[in-house]
Amino acid sequence: MLSATCHYGAVRMGRVWLSVVFAAAPVCMAQPGEELRNWFDDPFFQISASVPDCPLPAGPFVTDSERRVQAHHRAEKGTTCWLAKECDRPNAYAYDQDIAASFRKAVADGGPFPDTTLWVTVQGRVLYIEGCALQNSAAAEIEALARSLPHVQQAIAIVRTDPKSPPPYKVRSSP
Repeated sequence: MLSATCHYGAVRMGRVWLSVVFAAAPVCMAQPGEELRNWFDDPFFQISASVPDCPLPAGPFVTDSERRVQAHHRAEKGTTCWLAKECDRPNAYAYDQDIAASFRKAVADGGPFPDTTLWVTVQGRVLYIEGCALQNSAAAEIEALARSLPHVQQAIAIVRTDPKSPPPYKVRSSP
């Protein structure tokens, strides 16, 4: 009797969870024809272009519905940094333009990364480096360079090293 009650409760909870997921899905999914924009003006730029046919990352370009989903998280992350006394500026995103400028200068001073096609997105003191590289070591090298810069909290290189495999990052869809 107890196991039947537990099974019924689990099935009921599963149905409730699925109804919540399906009710929220239209909010989180892009609608056909929705414009992709960099709503939050996050820095996004290319630092190398040696590997042909490397898919363009989605970067910070999202639809209006995706922007609304991200807005709360960004507000929370932005102020939490300051409230935790981890930032001297009132918002973690206030560092992004300076970090982008420092990173561009560091790449220019150190020379471009050979045999790569890479784009950079800076969001909330985190650098996302996405693209293609012929050598696996390129990801570690570029992450190390990014982490050496002031105010950078984290650097994540997501690169494709096998041209036959799909990119390991979200690709920008065609308009």
